Amino acid sequence: MGQDAGEGADAGAGEEQEAGAGAGFRKALSGTAPASAAPAPSVQRILPTYTRRKNRPFATGPQRAERPPAVFDLHRLRLLRELKHRGTLAAVATALSYAPSSVSQQLSLLEAEVGVPLLEPVGRRVRLTAQAEILVAHTEAVLERLERAEADIAASLTDLTGTFRIASFQTAALALLPTALGLLRRHHPHLRVHLTQREPEQALPALLARDFDLVVAEEYPGDPSPRPAELEQQDLLEDPLHLAVPPSAGTARAARPAAALRALAGHPWVLEPEGTAARQWATALCRAAGFEPDVRFETTDLVLHQRLVEQDHAAAFLPGLAFGARPPAVALYPLPRTRGVRRITTVVRRGRSDHPTVVACRDALRRAACERP
Repeated sequence: MGQDAGEGADAGAGEEQEAGAGAGFRKALSGTAPASAAPAPSVQRILPTYTRRKNRPFATGPQRAERPPAVFDLHRLRLLRELKHRGTLAAVATALSYAPSSVSQQLSLLEAEVGVPLLEPVGRRVRLTAQAEILVAHTEAVLERLERAEADIAASLTDLTGTFRIASFQTAALALLPTALGLLRRHHPHLRVHLTQREPEQALPALLARDFDLVVAEEYPGDPSPRPAELEQQDLLEDPLHLAVPPSAGTARAARPAAALRALAGHPWVLEPEGTAARQWATALCRAAGFEPDVRFETTDLVLHQRLVEQDHAAAFLPGLAFGARPPAVALYPLPRTRGVRRITTVVRRGRSDHPTVVACRDALRRAACERP
């Protein structure tokens, strides 16, 4: 009987405590303090406890602890994304001017937030786990939405300001960018434009990593590499390609383009470096003509290509943008259109495609392309 009474007393005490909490809650809402000397607990302290007690399910077994919805730190998510694009913690630290230990610490905190491993060691480096790849994909979507929000805000303003970063390969930079920059300066004097000469093979990954805002790129015939889904591309112009024959190749000078190319089988060549789209295209063209090019000179500098042909050191393929209205003093043969035209494009991240600065820059480049000789 004493045990039953004790249990009844405990139950009564529990009900009295809950009722007291309810009374305190009502007093807190009404602004009147209880009669007791103890101050009334705040609404912020009472409301969660009171709600949990009223809504607590009837269960006899152990209950799983309630976990609030995850809210991940966007700065740390960006660091994880940077690691995916740059490959190493040291590269991330260098790009963002952080200490490597700071990057590592922030990613460890992100792992704690997410609750699963995000990195795994591979030798002396680390790579993203499958869960980290999922998180990066969602981070890309979040950052794209933020860029669209930034574009909407910029569209509501009357003037373009800030810094706009362009990367372009050499011939487009020489032929188009000076005119385009003049148009931007005239129409948007408060916009600061930063230009970097960079080949598309390096510029496009840097665009994904947010090092640039717009890339002027090129596509050669038969180029199999598709653009990542996060990027949006617009055609700027078509640039015809030519076979440039050196002076000593006298027999080739009088021939048709296909015969002229075959006649250069034993001649030295200057081509762009291995791994570039231009090199792949040129090598494939020579092989289709029945020979492997004897590459003596490798450079992305097409001005040097032109000089080497003029000085009788090599044969080359030269695009129209390389010489404009002043063709070199060598024989030039236009190549068949199906295999002899490269496309010049502008590429941006999809979330920034409608940004007023992107629109203005693309318009300036189109006008520059139309005004060239």
